[in-house]
Amino acid sequence: MKLSICTISFRHHLYSIDQLAHFAKTQGFQGIELWGAHAKNLADEPHYGADWLRSYDLETSMLSDYLPLEAPIAEMMAETERLSSLATHWGTKKIRTFVGKKGSADTSKEERHELISRLRILCDYLESKGQDLLVETHPNTLTDNLPSTMQLLEETNHPSLRVNFDVLHIWESEINPIFALKQLHPHISHFHFKNIASRAQLDVFSPSNVYAAAGSREGMVPLFEGAVDYDEFLAAARSISEVDASLEWFGPNVKSVLVKDAQEVKRALQLVRN
Repeated sequence: MKLSICTISFRHHLYSIDQLAHFAKTQGFQGIELWGAHAKNLADEPHYGADWLRSYDLETSMLSDYLPLEAPIAEMMAETERLSSLATHWGTKKIRTFVGKKGSADTSKEERHELISRLRILCDYLESKGQDLLVETHPNTLTDNLPSTMQLLEETNHPSLRVNFDVLHIWESEINPIFALKQLHPHISHFHFKNIASRAQLDVFSPSNVYAAAGSREGMVPLFEGAVDYDEFLAAARSISEVDASLEWFGPNVKSVLVKDAQEVKRALQLVRN
């Protein structure tokens, strides 16, 4: 299992992409998950890209953004084409997005049908570029629970539609992540790993809070110190160990937490192999 850092973890820091690549390499990571905002802002400096990252023995594991599925078709496609071009430049075939702006229970049949139609359009385009669209399991989207995610995959029925399996958010939906893993296994192309001290504190990950520089970080804990049992999950995930994972940390002490979490993930995977 290749591990990546997320550049979004450093969104409120004054680190350059050079410093992040150096950190990732020296700490034994294999990749960088590049936040769409960062990729767009680096576009004016084209020497940064796949070849540059390979000089650090790193790869771009995924380009993570938020495609405007509800926008007019022309606007949606223009943004998709832009992200596709950036993904090519950075040498990744994986583009991550959310599906919709409200939960599956609050989405009407008509709205769901339109979102599925949009997904097919995007997948057709990305397939022509040799790329995949990864929908993230996330609250307040159409993939906020396992049944709706399975339904979405069936309804879209496209080989370029894949899943970014966020373990915490699956657990948040009150589904056992290992059960969900077994159901979604054929469709998973990436994992997000993060944890929380208790279910009562899950609101700390709401976008309005987690993206705010002054937002609360209470309840965010290192990967193996929270409510989700990652030793158990990683033991179950050994059958698909070829899937990459990103350590998604939004709290303080970013570097030290990421280093410790990466060491613990490697330890857990080594125990599984033994």
